[in-house]
This record gives sequence, structure tokens and C-alpha cells, in this order.
Amino acid sequence: MSNSDSNNRNSLAPSPPEPKPMPPSSWAKKTGFRPKFSGETNATDSGPITIPTPNVDIEAGRVRTPATTNGVAQGDKPPVPVPPRPSMAKKRGDSDGVPKNSVPSTNGQAAAAEQPPRRNTRHEEVVDGLPVEVDEFVSRHAHMKYELRDSPGLVPIGVYGVQHYLSMLGSLVLIPLVIVPAMGGTHEETSMVVSTVLFVSGVTTLLHVAFGSRLPLIQGPSFVYLAPALAIINSPEFQGLNGNKFKHIMKELQGAIIIGSAFQALLGYTGLMSLLVRLINPVVVAPTIAAVGLSFYSYGFPLVGTCIEIGAVQILVAIVFSLVPLGLAITWAFAFLLTEAGVYSYKGCDINIPASNMVSEHCRKHFSRMRRCRVDTSQALLSSPWFRFPYPLQWGTPVFHWKMALVMCVVSLISSVDSVGTYHASSLLVASRPPTTGVLSRGIGIEGLSSVLAGLWGTGTGSITLTENVHTIAVTKMGSRRAVQLGACFLIVLSLVGKVGGFIASIPEVMVAGLLCFMWAMLTALGLSNLRYSEAGSSRNIIIVGLSLFFSLSIPAYFQQYGISPNSNLSVPNYFQPYIVASHGPIHSKYGGLNYVLNTLFSLHMVIAFLVAIILDNTVPGSKVERGVYVWSEAEVARREPAVANDYELPFRIGRIFRWVKWVGL
Repeated sequence: MSNSDSNNRNSLAPSPPEPKPMPPSSWAKKTGFRPKFSGETNATDSGPITIPTPNVDIEAGRVRTPATTNGVAQGDKPPVPVPPRPSMAKKRGDSDGVPKNSVPSTNGQAAAAEQPPRRNTRHEEVVDGLPVEVDEFVSRHAHMKYELRDSPGLVPIGVYGVQHYLSMLGSLVLIPLVIVPAMGGTHEETSMVVSTVLFVSGVTTLLHVAFGSRLPLIQGPSFVYLAPALAIINSPEFQGLNGNKFKHIMKELQGAIIIGSAFQALLGYTGLMSLLVRLINPVVVAPTIAAVGLSFYSYGFPLVGTCIEIGAVQILVAIVFSLVPLGLAITWAFAFLLTEAGVYSYKGCDINIPASNMVSEHCRKHFSRMRRCRVDTSQALLSSPWFRFPYPLQWGTPVFHWKMALVMCVVSLISSVDSVGTYHASSLLVASRPPTTGVLSRGIGIEGLSSVLAGLWGTGTGSITLTENVHTIAVTKMGSRRAVQLGACFLIVLSLVGKVGGFIASIPEVMVAGLLCFMWAMLTALGLSNLRYSEAGSSRNIIIVGLSLFFSLSIPAYFQQYGISPNSNLSVPNYFQPYIVASHGPIHSKYGGLNYVLNTLFSLHMVIAFLVAIILDNTVPGSKVERGVYVWSEAEVARREPAVANDYELPFRIGRIFRWVKWVGL
């Protein structure tokens, strides 16, 4: 029997040789391309080319689900068990029992443990609306030097904290350099407002990191408040003011900001934001924030053009180095050399005579250009004290008018939309999961209280989460809230040195305009980058974003053409004229206050973009994947997972006291 078997085996034809694997082509070697269905992977693990044929149900338009037996599809071989990968090193002890680098999903939802394999879904192995490998998503956390709860030591935290704030310096100090001169303030008053902004930013950042969203987000004056502030500043009733025009307008702004910020705090702490956030998605956030940056096109380059050789260099240096303080230092040194070399001498014109009283046309034009190009025209640094403590109500008692307060209430809603996108994007970088809707509401509530403090101290704007936080975290790779807290303390100490505010206030106007061109362009790009969470190539989303951006420019242009009064003496600069629409817009009813509110709101680009986007996104049909609907952590799941609880729980066991308030906690 055995002999016959051996003879039969010897008589069989020899088996054909196994096909040799196809060597990778030069293109594959250069790009690292690793196809799934090609033999062109590598020379060790590839076999013959096999293309699986899916069982397609043509009538239903989907792949048929094969019958399974004990979890194995009929006709298929049982899956070969894959040995587990070695566990990753824990970055910070991971006392919460869940590795920090556990695999989250697109919008932060962790993949369920011990689930049978199934097709990729958006909530498991799809990042930013596009299917990717799991390892690529894990790299979101892997590229960070320090994550949310990391505490590497005092020196590294201090260094990274200061670096974090230096990269955000432009967002913190440029707004006072615009609004204070627009209110008729002097260089000394500008330096005082700058010091106040630094102080309030440090205090409100500490409040937000401790009792708000608990994410490492710097609070400060947002560009969202700049356009409405300019609209209020340039209201016709303030044009004829004499005497101390700055303090009068500042008190009006303070009253409007306090009321609008109280409305924002009400949205957060009553839980209304938890309901409103269901309507806010990337397709809404993207055009709204982009419109904020696009709305200042009439201010940026017209001022740069007044001294083009300095302004153009400032823009170019800011683009090359992408760091505002370094770009400012280089341009300032360049302008100083030109000033000392006599390029910008007054050429016989008396600088003690106001330009409007100069007889010579040459001196009148030459004086204006030299004043913008020279770096020694400001006396803010010399006149500033060494020590100054910003205090509340330093400009006087705020003045409250309901029409200006209503405008600021709408602005606070827009700023909340901005914060929703910032919370989500930053949490994907530094936290284990996105926050719950309760944590989101808590963050919006503390932003409202922070802006109330900004109104009491008199910064001219609210103090909210800055959009630039996401870009700064990605660039500096620093997500530790300890570093942000230490940097906030450093900012408070810096605000007490009056010379710091004086130095910033002495930045030439043309350099400020050049930096603002760069900042507003970056803000526009950051807004549009929110589309990566949706299907950006979807025709639905393209139409919604396109209509939102177009009407955000076109409708305000219609309202702003009424901005100049026929009897106006044109004393307002050309770049401020679009904001003089409060009394001259096309809406004329018998209620003057209502005319003011509607004409002002419809002249703001971000308001139009928000209204168009939120209406279309919530009425035009589209799947959740296509719309990129934000996925927030579930409260019950967050309470069970120690990692999520440690990320977002309030300190000092305060969260246990308010645990019954479900819309402001975990």
C-alpha cells in the first residue's frame, strides 16, 4: 500500500514554479506607494496579483452582505489571527488606565474595543472625512511634543509657554493699535489699552483653562469684534464730539460689550448652546470665520500703500518667517536705518505745524508720507511709566444703549460659532476625545464672563478664544495646559510694565497694516480649513460655501454704499468709510434704533456669511458624512473613561458639586 502510494506520487507531473513577486518600479520606490490589490508592494510579502470581486447587488446599488457562520463568511477561509503589536510607551504614566495613544476616530470617538472587523466608517477609520489608515490618525498625537496633561518640568513648560504666546502676539496687540487711534486716542492712551489687553488676556486665559473647556486655548481680543467696534466708533453721533472723544466712545463700547457678553454667558450656562451646536457644523464655521478675515480688505493694503517700501517689506518678512515678532523686528530695523540715513527727512517743512494748516501743498503731502514712514514720530515709549496696574472702570462708568448692545449680542453669537470650531480642532490635537456638549457650553459660558471682565476693564473688544490657537498648537507642537497657564502668568507680569505697552504703541502705522494683511489672510485660511472635516469636494458643500462667501461680500457692499452722508465733510479716512452705515443704510423705518441695528448688522460680512451658511446647511439635503457633522463625546461614556474625565473635569473637585448641572459638565 505504501509502495503504490509512493509510485503514484512519483508519477504525478511536477508542480509549476511559484510566480516571482513583481519588483517595485522606480515610481513606487520614490513615492513609497503601497497598493492593496497589486503585487507591487515589496519583494517579501507579495504574491500573485489578485483582485477581489465584490458581491454587488446591482439593483440595490450596494455590496451584498455574505452569509456568515460563526463570524466567518461562507466560502471564505477563517481569518488568520494576527499577533498583537507591542504596546506603545506611555508618555505620562497614564494613571487613567487608558493609553493616551489609543486610537480615536475622525471627530474623536474612540473605536469600540473587541469589535469584529467591519467596513470602515467615518467614526472609526476615517479622518477629516477621508478614509485613511489608523496609524495615520494616531500620528495626530504622535507628532505633539506635549499633550494636554503633560508636565515635563518648570523650565520646558516656561520656554514653550513663552514661545506659545510670542507666536500669538500679533493677535493680542494689533487690535488696540487700530481702534484707539480710530477713537481719537493719543499714543499714551494706546499704550494704556495695550497693557490692559495683555492683563485681561492673561486673567481670562487662566479662567478658561481652569473652569472653561480646560483646553490649552489663549483668550484675547478677537477680530470678530473689530468690524462692529469700528461701526460703533464711526457712528455719526460721535463724529462731532470735541474734547476727550476717546473716553466717551470707549464707555459706549464698554456698555455694549458687557451686555453682549452677558448674553453669551447666558447661552452657555443655561444649556442653550448645547441645542444650538446641533446646527453648527464645519460648512457653517468655515465661511463665517473666512468672512471675518475677508471683511478688512479695504483697510489693509490702502494703508500699506502710504509707505509701500516699508509695508511691502513687512508683508514679505511675515510670510517668510511666519512669526510676527521676528518679522516686526526685521522691518523695524530696516525702517530705522532708512530714517537715520535721512531718506525720510521733512525737507524744510515745519513739523510743529499741523498738516491741515500747512500752506505749501508739497509740505502737506510730504509731511503725511514722512510721518507714516519714520519710526521716531511716536512718543509713547518715552511718556509711558515703568509700572502701571490696569484696573476696572479706568475710563469711567460704562454707558448702555440698547441698539449698540443688540449689535454686540449678535457678535457674541458669531464668536461662539468661532469657538465651537476651535474647541473641536484643538481637542483632536491634544486631548483623548472631543469634549462633551456640556463642556462646550461651559467653555462658551466662561467666555461670556471673560468678555464681561474685558468690558469692565475697557479693552474695546471682548476676550474670547482666538481662532489662531489651532495653528499655533500645530506649529509649536505644544498642547500642555500647564505651559499655557504659566505663559498667562508671564503675560500678567508683562502687562504691569508700562514701557511694554508704550513700546508696542510706538509701532508705525504702516507696519501694523502690513502685519494685519498677513493676520487676516491667515484667519481666512484657518476658517476655510474647517472644511477638511466635511466632504470638501461635494457639490452641495461647494455651493453653500460659495454662496455664503459671495453674499458676505456683496450684500454688505450694497449697505455700505450708503455710508457717506451727502453733507459729510469727509473727515473720516477712506478705509473707515464703509463702517459709517448706521444712519445712512437703505433701511428707513420710523424707529431710529431699529434702523441702526439692521443697517449695521447687514453691513457686517461675518453676519451675512453665518446666516446664509446656517440656513442652507440645515435645509439642503445631505448626509452626516457629507456635511461633516461634528461628533462630540457622549456624557455617559466620558464619565466612564478616566482619560476623558481627567481631560475635562473641573479642578478642586468642583465638578462634583455641579454634576447635577448636566449641560455645563461631563
